[in-house]
Amino acid sequence: MVTMGGSVAERERNAAPGGTDLLTVGVEEEFLLADPHTGAAVPAVDLVMEQVPAELRGQVEREFQTSQIEIGSPPGLELSSIRHSLAMLRTELADAAERAGVRLLAIGTGPVDGPVPPVVDKPRFDRMIERFRLLVPGPGNNGMHVHVGIPDPDTGVHVLNHVRPWLPILHAVTANSPFSRGEDTGYASWRSVEWERWPSVAPTPFLESHEHYERLIRQLIASGVMLDEGMLYWYARLSAKYPTVEIRIGDVCPSVDDAVLVAALVRALVATALTDIAAGRPAVNTDHHLLVAAHWRAAHDGLEGEGVDLTDGELRPAWELLDRLVDRLRPELERHGDLERVTDLLGGLRRHGSGAARQRAVFARTGRLVDVVADVARQTRG
Repeated sequence: MVTMGGSVAERERNAAPGGTDLLTVGVEEEFLLADPHTGAAVPAVDLVMEQVPAELRGQVEREFQTSQIEIGSPPGLELSSIRHSLAMLRTELADAAERAGVRLLAIGTGPVDGPVPPVVDKPRFDRMIERFRLLVPGPGNNGMHVHVGIPDPDTGVHVLNHVRPWLPILHAVTANSPFSRGEDTGYASWRSVEWERWPSVAPTPFLESHEHYERLIRQLIASGVMLDEGMLYWYARLSAKYPTVEIRIGDVCPSVDDAVLVAALVRALVATALTDIAAGRPAVNTDHHLLVAAHWRAAHDGLEGEGVDLTDGELRPAWELLDRLVDRLRPELERHGDLERVTDLLGGLRRHGSGAARQRAVFARTGRLVDVVADVARQTRG
């Protein structure tokens, strides 16, 4: 174990600009581009990129498939600034998509059957297809990645150990892909099932040190299951680009409010881990197979069903597990000034249900997936 000197406040101060003891947070979101009439995914990313205002192109990128597009908010300290950035980017991108003749959807995967759009023409992606062939999932696999500032990689590895038992409930919160190829899959997050085709997708292992983390990356690349560090698809990892922990378990959230809620919970989870590390409290080394089971259950049931209580392996209502997480995070939510906003957003989530529940509710009313697509497009824009 690495010994870390200084108070937690001192270490957090190094993780954020301006000498503050709060943690920065940033959000990346991936979206599907769909035909406005049929709802099927369309290979329109180049057309949409041409319509994006020049001043925003640094925050908008192509993703793996030509039916996908991605935004990234600048890192910030205030939830209000994150919300403003995401709302502005979503609105501008939805407008650009409409000018290009398509719809922007914040959805985990395409619900309507149709041809699988090709992969973006990029040398790295070409190498991925050459090695992994038919592992490419469906019409587009759209996730949400939350970055939280950390002081150094050694601390970051310990944070990964501390947060891993809590990620299944966040997985359930973000479930937003119940339909695929024109039918209900029986899962709340079908994106998760498709995503696990890739051999490097897994819960983060319990790590001994940063050296252990780097050694595993080298070994996985040597084994052939990854081309490079960018293909380390663990549910939580150290960012290869930024001084952050990156939590990457969720489907893209349907609305800005949902995304802001998840960002706040993730930041508080990382901050709570830092507090535990500073106090010398060890991380719980949850059994890997039980963690896999908890993530499967989260993908299957989402927030409206049951989840695995990792303290005893028993099933509990997912909302009970979420309430327990929020209680644990309460001191850091309050310290970051997020408790009131999170309480309000949780109330909205209770009233409206998860993204998966909302999609199923629309389909139950109309029996038409095109109406589901239209409702998702409305939520995406906000």
